[in-house]
Amino acid sequence: MHTIMVIAGGLALLVACLIAGRFASTVSRGALAFLPLWLIGAGINMWIGVTRAGYPISAELPIFLLVFGVPAALALCAWRYFSL
Repeated sequence: MHTIMVIAGGLALLVACLIAGRFASTVSRGALAFLPLWLIGAGINMWIGVTRAGYPISAELPIFLLVFGVPAALALCAWRYFSL
């Protein structure tokens, strides 16, 4: 359940970045600005899982890839769509 909530948070951040990109310059730039922000956010989630929850890195790495990958893939699709 936690993983789904974190992915939903990433999607909310993506929407916020797309809206901010729309007002700042272009939506596609908002999608690209999202990627490093979400990499940091997903990394913090992994760090908390390892240090506080006690999971080994080998167990957290696939979750990190899923948590980062789903919103990042949608961001790249949005970037591609809006940059045309």
